[in-house]
Amino acid sequence: MIQFTKGELKLKNKLRRSSSDKALFGVCGGIAEYFNISSFFVRLIFIFLPANLLIYFIFNIAMQDDPSDLSNH
Repeated sequence: MIQFTKGELKLKNKLRRSSSDKALFGVCGGIAEYFNISSFFVRLIFIFLPANLLIYFIFNIAMQDDPSDLSNH
């Protein structure tokens, strides 16, 4: 039987808005953290996407806040 202490149990990497790397809502920063890439490249991709604002705001609504951001409120 495997036992875990409270500190050993880690959550899987989930796609969330970033609380530390954000320009508007943290969508690009959250995508960059999820894929472990630079947020600059994610923002560059969003600039050249057709319907980029629509896609960005859909992600903003669909993605949850970073848990560390929730504890500050």
